Amino acid sequence: MSFQERRQSASPGNLLSPAVTQMDQLIDVKKLLLPLLRFKWRILAFALLVTALAVFVVLSMTPIYKASSTLLIESEQAKAIKIDEVYGINSGQQEYYLTQFEIIKSRSIAERVFNELDLINHPAFNQPPSWFSEIKSQLNFIPEEIATAADSQISQDIAKHKLIDSFAQNINVSPVRKTQLVNISYESSDSQLAAQIANVIGDTYILSQLEAKLGMTQKVNTWLGGRLEDLRIKLDESEKRLEQFKLINGLIDVEGVTALDAKELERLSDEITVARSRKAQADSFIAVVRRYGATDISRLESLPEVTSHLSIQNVKREVVLVERKVSELQQVYGPKHPKMIAAQAELNAVQQNLHKQISRLVQGIEDEAQTAAQTLQALEAQFSNAKGAFQNLSTTDTDYQRLLREVDTNRQLFDTFLARQKETAVTGDFDSPVARFTDRAVVPLLPEKPKKKMIVILAFMASLGFSMVLVLVLDALNDTIKTSDDVEKLLSQRALGYVPKAKKGTSYDDINFAFYDASLPLHAEAVRTIRTSMSLMAMGSELSTIEVTSSNPNEGKTTTSMNIAFAYATMEKVLIIDADLRKSSLGLRFGLPTYQPGLANVLSGTDSLHNSIAKEVKPNVDVMPAGAVPLNPQELLTSRHFAELLTELKTQYGKIIIDTPPVHAVSDALIITSLCDATVLVVKAGHTRSEAVKMTLAKLNQARSKVFGVVLNQFNTKDAQRYQGDYGYYQAYGADYAIKQPAGNNKGNSKGNTKENTKA
Repeated sequence: MSFQERRQSASPGNLLSPAVTQMDQLIDVKKLLLPLLRFKWRILAFALLVTALAVFVVLSMTPIYKASSTLLIESEQAKAIKIDEVYGINSGQQEYYLTQFEIIKSRSIAERVFNELDLINHPAFNQPPSWFSEIKSQLNFIPEEIATAADSQISQDIAKHKLIDSFAQNINVSPVRKTQLVNISYESSDSQLAAQIANVIGDTYILSQLEAKLGMTQKVNTWLGGRLEDLRIKLDESEKRLEQFKLINGLIDVEGVTALDAKELERLSDEITVARSRKAQADSFIAVVRRYGATDISRLESLPEVTSHLSIQNVKREVVLVERKVSELQQVYGPKHPKMIAAQAELNAVQQNLHKQISRLVQGIEDEAQTAAQTLQALEAQFSNAKGAFQNLSTTDTDYQRLLREVDTNRQLFDTFLARQKETAVTGDFDSPVARFTDRAVVPLLPEKPKKKMIVILAFMASLGFSMVLVLVLDALNDTIKTSDDVEKLLSQRALGYVPKAKKGTSYDDINFAFYDASLPLHAEAVRTIRTSMSLMAMGSELSTIEVTSSNPNEGKTTTSMNIAFAYATMEKVLIIDADLRKSSLGLRFGLPTYQPGLANVLSGTDSLHNSIAKEVKPNVDVMPAGAVPLNPQELLTSRHFAELLTELKTQYGKIIIDTPPVHAVSDALIITSLCDATVLVVKAGHTRSEAVKMTLAKLNQARSKVFGVVLNQFNTKDAQRYQGDYGYYQAYGADYAIKQPAGNNKGNSKGNTKENTKA
């Protein structure tokens, strides 16, 4: 996109400006892939080299075999005795299995297996020392001290510990998820040893657990035996104390005696309650009698306590009957009638009987009150005596119960320990294993590692990826000018064209005069393109003197000067001036003798202009070499003689090509540039850094130079044609036809071609 197009797209009236801006920010994938395509054979070669090394290393690696066995950890073991409480096993928790896994991986198990199989003498653990160890021992010039027997033993122990540690690291214990299974695997260069170790590890674990339980059982049995004797002595002593207590207190059945005393106290308590109730009733009746008087029978007769008595009620019933009879007779007979007299006598007798019964009742109640008081007093005395006896018996019973409980406790402990001691003594040598094999390890037929194919494939892919990343990184860090796009984007200069890179093995003369080689039409066409670009740049202005320079030495400015001269020589007379008075090479390229006078001779006045120019070194091409190396080259170039010389030469030649020194080396090119109509900057493609070229352009602009553009030298046209499109841009027009022509015709028609080019 040109500058004007971008300016238009960024204008406020253009609705597509955000999209265009976003497109400018996208990564150019094609440009990103160009370095990979450019160095694809190197990338592939590096990957193949690394793969070959990987194959060599893999083939030299010792194969490692892996054997695995599977154990089932029992959650509940069949036990002849309940030893879980003593041994600390709780198989109902998840931590139980994790604990068993860690026991299998423990160093103690590994050490037992190592010693049992005598692995210290096994060939797999007695490998010869590596070449690195041998070289290290040979380079050790310091004499070692004489080791004592103790030091030697310590060294052996250390070496053995290291072997055991190395052995333990190769043991892999992996539980199967959500099961009671665990896989035990071992890796070794010996397949049979790997299978043997995998099986022996499981056997050793099972045996170690059984031994641990058996040892704990024996310890428990010994401890129970010691405690049992102490408990027996305590039981005997407590029983003796109980018997002595019973003899001292004369107790046979303490529980029966206590029960009888309790019943007696209860009976006496009830009788006392009844006696108190009777005495209270009698006392209340006597109090009423005393209030009314014992002789006032009529008033006593009305008392409820009297009328409620059964004997009084019977007598009063008779009185009522006799009174009714007297009342009936009074209605029939008179008072002196015998029946009336008899009835009245009967009534008097009944009433006297009532009075006697009431008197007797009062007397009986008084006697009853005295009796009740005496009875109550006797019962209370008896209750007090019984209560004291019961209290004494309760104290005795408490002591008795305490002694009895002590005997029962000692007997219970003794019986428990005796039963456990008998069980452990009888069944102490029996216990089921904590685990069992579900699959024993078998000898592996194929090695587990190295995965040779996988390693080789990964090595190839890794090396390929690494080389690609390295190429991309180096390309990103490479800020050199490589293409015409770099010239325009990085330098903001016009790319006038390029000079193709010669093939490898091409001679120095063939490189310098490739423009005239009919077998290299692309070279001549590229140089003509530079000439055309410069002519277009100079339209409407004079273009007689052209300065050719570069940023650094060895960028090809002299070769470019020669090719530009050859291109203009097909149309007009051309003169090439070697203005590099410090390190000239133009005369040597044209085969001129070293003593040939040149520019320095003319400017210093030591020789004439005619003698300083070599005529017709090529058709329409004259050369003015640098001449004798002067002591003051810059002063010669800044003198007015050089400007006068150029003015004179313009009358004789159509084009004057001036080959100047590099800008960064000396300032000669900056002095000459003001006298020239155009300046061409030569950049070695893929070699010169952009910052160096920018500094060169800055210096030329300060010197008011007319920089026409940049020419890329040693440009790889094959890569450009391959990676930048198949448009034939980097192929000479008609090249296929020219290649098909016989070589003789090309040579014979070289002059004709020159004339045709001149016409063009």
